[in-house]
Amino acid sequence: MPTPNSNSTIVILDFGAQYTQLIARRIREFNVFSVVIPCTASLNEVLSYKPAGVILSGGPSSVYDDDAPKADPAVLALGMPILGICYGMQFIAHHLGGKVEPAAKREYGNAMIDIVAQTKIFGGLPEQLDVWMSHGDSVVDMPPGFKLTAKTEHAPAGIADEKRKIWAVQFHPEVHHTPQGTELLHNFVFDICGAKADWTPEHFIQTTVEKIKQQVGSGHAICGLSGGVDSSVAAVLVQRAIGDRLTCIFVNNGVLRKDEFTKVQATMREKLGLKVVAVDASKRFLSQLGGITDPETKRKIIGREFITVFDDEAAKILAAEASDSEVAWLVQGTLYPDVIESSSVKGPSQTIKSHHNVGGLPENMKLKLIEPLRDLFKDEVRRIGRDLKMPDEILDRQPFPGPGLAVRIVGEITPDRVALLQEADEIVVTEIKRAGLYGKLWQSFAVLLPVKSVGVMGDQRTYAYTCAIRAVESEDGMTADWAPLPYEVLKTISSRIVNEIRGINRVVYDITSKPPGTIEWE
Repeated sequence: MPTPNSNSTIVILDFGAQYTQLIARRIREFNVFSVVIPCTASLNEVLSYKPAGVILSGGPSSVYDDDAPKADPAVLALGMPILGICYGMQFIAHHLGGKVEPAAKREYGNAMIDIVAQTKIFGGLPEQLDVWMSHGDSVVDMPPGFKLTAKTEHAPAGIADEKRKIWAVQFHPEVHHTPQGTELLHNFVFDICGAKADWTPEHFIQTTVEKIKQQVGSGHAICGLSGGVDSSVAAVLVQRAIGDRLTCIFVNNGVLRKDEFTKVQATMREKLGLKVVAVDASKRFLSQLGGITDPETKRKIIGREFITVFDDEAAKILAAEASDSEVAWLVQGTLYPDVIESSSVKGPSQTIKSHHNVGGLPENMKLKLIEPLRDLFKDEVRRIGRDLKMPDEILDRQPFPGPGLAVRIVGEITPDRVALLQEADEIVVTEIKRAGLYGKLWQSFAVLLPVKSVGVMGDQRTYAYTCAIRAVESEDGMTADWAPLPYEVLKTISSRIVNEIRGINRVVYDITSKPPGTIEWE
């Protein structure tokens, strides 16, 4: 775990709120390391991070329900600073002798609170605050020793027992809709917890390289390279740790973008100096994907086949080097959003989809994983890459899913449908770049739908596929807004796709945000 030192980590216990990851992001923006773990984590696991403080997140449940998510109440007796947010405040009240009931008036959205007692948590803030509420329950009786610190017209908005170092607020300081919420979190992290702002890219690189050296020892590692930001940064980090004992394997899985197999090889060798073995396994993957329409099955097939290819290549590396050591390690560019969406690491939160480099890996794989970026968001990875002196043409690439175009082809994957999407995707990316929008968007791409419609071209009837265009703006991929692309750009993209690609005769634009949708279609 890349904790910066023994006293500056903030542990966030997650009770299932959609905003929990934003708490971690806000704290990391202070250059303080924060980690999200399930509310069900043991007391020993919490203490293993040697935290400076603990935050209890929000959540959708009622604390008095039989199946309500629970943390070990002993966390509240550790003597270290505690901050409860929304459900976290109710958890504190409920378990320390207070009372929580359904609110007489539920509060969702913007609200105004009055600060009625000055405490360190509200240090430097005005007596009235605009905040974001999201609760249907309310603390009706405070626990012994607590005082009211803030309120709305209808309910308590803050309580505290400063002797026990426990503070709690009913609103969400982590969201942008609470304009001065960042100052509140800053007060908690620095003035109350005494954390140090020493979690920097330079420190992360040093500690991660040292950890990888210890993990791998004298062994070899292989890296599943995609050519994207994540796997490239992961490869450079591991190369810094073990040098030429890292071999990068770039697999053509049959669902790459147009000309990607050739371009990525050249970039990785020439720009990053990586040792790259290129494997064209496209026929093998497409054969396994034939007839499959279920998104999860597609992801798991691709994950399984990747591992099989990696195992085969690892054996070849050993044979070629006549080495007695074992190629025991597989390096992957897994990020925090991959982990969050692929497995229920968030207490009661639900699995949204498996990523082949997290939820789609086979249980009996021979290789052990190194995931040096597992605790990072995409923007943090880019910061690490820049400190590693990696070129912008790699770091500024938009995210591309591990299963490739397979999750952008809705329905069955065939060589013909892959070829159609490759051409459409190339047009989208080209026109987005030409309009100067590529670096301003989180992702922009084409999706091939299993929907055919009637059209007319050159006085002839056509019956061809529909292509959807997706472009979103986001900070980290956890949430996203659809991008209002200029009409002229959409017009050019649509015209080119329909005129240049035989087999697509209709283009639509996806205007769904995340949530409720996801960025990828599958």
